[in-house]
Amino acid sequence: MKRLLMLLAAALPMASDARAGDPVSAAPSAPELLSGEALVVDIREPAEWRETGVLPTAVLFTYRDAAGFLARIEPQLKPGQPIALLCRSGRRSAAAAAAIAARTDHPVIDVAGGLGRLVREGYQPAPCPAC
Repeated sequence: MKRLLMLLAAALPMASDARAGDPVSAAPSAPELLSGEALVVDIREPAEWRETGVLPTAVLFTYRDAAGFLARIEPQLKPGQPIALLCRSGRRSAAAAAAIAARTDHPVIDVAGGLGRLVREGYQPAPCPAC
């Protein structure tokens, strides 16, 4: 958690006009995401989970809209726990993070580069257990 929060704190000044409710784009490593400090949510489609695998600690929930997403995810969050959004390349997670951050007090992290970046860095995803 300490490393993830340090990363989050370091990324805040880089965001233009960073203010409460803004998501942070950050590039945490797979071990940082697997630490359990942030609630990692893989927002890809089920076919993508089956095709490429997943982070074993990630909640698998396809993002459709901010309200529905938060209704499903907030009961799983601890007070103040960051939400880290993961997709294939980072494009969907960036858009979802912007919509979600405006609706929650939890820090929202857009995992820059998505699962593709983690794989390029050497992480081997696990088979999807729910697929």
